[in-house]
Amino acid sequence: MQRAVLLFCTIVGLLSATLAFAQTKLDRIVSVDVLPGWRQADGTHVAGLRLTLAPGWKTYWRVPGEAGIPPEFSWRGSRNLSSVRVVWPTPRVFDQLGSQSIGYYDKVVLPLAIAVRDPSAPVQLKGKVQIGVCSDICVPTTLKVAAALPAGGSRMPEISAALSDQPLAAGKAGVTAARCRIRPIEGGLSIEAAIDLPSAGAPEAVVIEPSDPQLYVTQAATDRQGKRLSATSRVYHVDGGTFLLSRQELRLTVIGSNHAVDIRGCSGF
Repeated sequence: MQRAVLLFCTIVGLLSATLAFAQTKLDRIVSVDVLPGWRQADGTHVAGLRLTLAPGWKTYWRVPGEAGIPPEFSWRGSRNLSSVRVVWPTPRVFDQLGSQSIGYYDKVVLPLAIAVRDPSAPVQLKGKVQIGVCSDICVPTTLKVAAALPAGGSRMPEISAALSDQPLAAGKAGVTAARCRIRPIEGGLSIEAAIDLPSAGAPEAVVIEPSDPQLYVTQAATDRQGKRLSATSRVYHVDGGTFLLSRQELRLTVIGSNHAVDIRGCSGF
């Protein structure tokens, strides 16, 4: 926990030191545009948010790692939609400030699955995307998004490719068992996960996500022995209080050099 606080303070220092830089250079670092996509038979509209980064710059996955900046999305001001779900392509794991960060270099298309109120009418998409972009320095930025999404449309290769690049489901990846042991520790809980699956390509990282966003999970230490991948981590409440943790509501993502695997829930040992 102390390490995470130190990393956070380091990042804050970097962000403060680069504020003037961000104000003058930001448009050269990252840009965003909306791929209009298509309307599905069930009324869902599939669009894409394309983030284009300057060479050498990166942005972050939904779980950015201990040294990353978590992305946030707001769709206030949009019309003819009830919800927007961001679909995350497989990210890369990289080292930042001596710790693990997770995200994308150069360019990424984030598919958007939009629940439409009136499927026969266009969607007016409007909102703000708050992300961090990093190279040798880190810059937080808010990008404004606005686009008209027609009721028709056609499939777009960039969105389709991003949808195909999602982590594999557990069954498709050959996961035969996923078990978790949860134990109390000072100030929080420890998690030991044992996942039986073929290698996703060395090196492999495991990201453990609880369903409660108020819970902080440390970077998992991993070990591969044959067909078993083990991961150990610790969980704390951001307010320092007590909490419950359900194995069935944990999400485990294995990120390897060949592919990633999405595992929903785990059983006990």
